[in-house]
Amino acid sequence: MAGKTLTRMDLSEAVFREVGLSRNESAQLVEQVLGAISSSLAAGETVKISSFGTFSVRDKAQRVGRNPKTGEEVPILPRRVLSFRPSHLMKERVADGNRK
Repeated sequence: MAGKTLTRMDLSEAVFREVGLSRNESAQLVEQVLGAISSSLAAGETVKISSFGTFSVRDKAQRVGRNPKTGEEVPILPRRVLSFRPSHLMKERVADGNRK
């Protein structure tokens, strides 16, 4: 399975097979879920999905970086970054997948 990327279409197809909604309804459901997650993160909220992990937004302060080629100091502006922390169950599932 190396190199395979899970897409929105794959998610909606899985909902179609498992739940029994039409393909169009499945695609709409996936879009609504992803939209709700995106909106919450954009508002600075934490999104916790049980047995999967936690998405959170962090504010990073301004700092001084260095151009590795010239050694010149360059200011790195403050920004918001998205971080993901997998749950222990997800870590175990991924580790088990590596052993097969």
